[in-house]
Amino acid sequence: MIAREFGTTTPRVSLSLSSYFIGLALGQLFYGPFLDRFGRKPPVYFGLIIYIAASFACLLSQSIEGLIAFRFFQALGGCAAQVASIAMVRDFFEEKESARVFSRLMLILSVSPLFAPTVGGLIAATWGWKAVFGTLAAIVVAIFLAVFFFLPEGHKADPTISLKPQNIAVEFFAILRNSRFLAYALSGAFSFAGLFAYLGGAPSIFMGTFHLTTKEFGAVFALLSIGMVGGAQFNIWLSRLFTIEKIFKSALAIQTVVGFFFLMGTILNWYGLLGYIFIFYLYISCIGLTYPNAATLALSPFSKNRGSASALLGFLQMGIGALASAAFGVLKFPPAISLGILFLVAATLGLSNFLYLQGKRARP
Repeated sequence: MIAREFGTTTPRVSLSLSSYFIGLALGQLFYGPFLDRFGRKPPVYFGLIIYIAASFACLLSQSIEGLIAFRFFQALGGCAAQVASIAMVRDFFEEKESARVFSRLMLILSVSPLFAPTVGGLIAATWGWKAVFGTLAAIVVAIFLAVFFFLPEGHKADPTISLKPQNIAVEFFAILRNSRFLAYALSGAFSFAGLFAYLGGAPSIFMGTFHLTTKEFGAVFALLSIGMVGGAQFNIWLSRLFTIEKIFKSALAIQTVVGFFFLMGTILNWYGLLGYIFIFYLYISCIGLTYPNAATLALSPFSKNRGSASALLGFLQMGIGALASAAFGVLKFPPAISLGILFLVAATLGLSNFLYLQGKRARP
């Protein structure tokens, strides 16, 4: 619809999604120090207002270039809530409980892929694509009111936090020098990158190779989204029996093994449609285990600068994930083999990084 209206191509329109991911990654670094300096809620208000304004700008845009630019600013506003929500989990809950809360948070976040394509498609088909942005703006107005009236402040403003660029850079480098943060944040980001590779490659495999219709692909996509939700909820039960460090390490190991068998199976043509669905389900379920535990463990050493640490964690996840998504388009192999390579590389880097940095921390 957008391509027809602006007289351009669909790949050109897809740049609006790329600009959104870029804004989502870069914006995290901006909000972290502000969340520590001014408390959690004022930066969230600021970000949500930008999101609402940018959504209306998208709705009123007269060119594809304008839409691409406004989507970037929409992401810059929206990521304030993403950074703040992660930081506030650690504000309100102790480490052991945080892993369970992150899992519940992932349940809420994972519901959106189940409903967004259906609801968005219905809105676009009924009122046009611009109505999607109007709906997003209305939703965020409701979120703004909920934050204002019902959300408690999780962190008091700290005027000692500097907002000078050089001091912010020093703060980020200090966080990166924390071996515990680096071990869990990087390993979790590599594991999470597999999800971005899947999002980029799944349509090519299911609709290109197996010729599923859009409705059939939507059903498969929803089923696989349940794997991530299920993994996160399984994590709640596991955390009552094992340490979250052990769960995280085991999930990385399983994800690596699944990635290996997926790549071998695609090269040797082992799998049919059901085989792909099953192996995707296993791989994505592992992300449901690694993501909440990585966030909990990476943020546990921090209190005063937890907002900055949360921002850096989100930046690593989105940045590495965006690279994985872009890499799928660069590789010249058949789609399934390209995805298998990215699955195995992402999981292997996550596990090896964790083992190396964990061993480094253990040495005097």
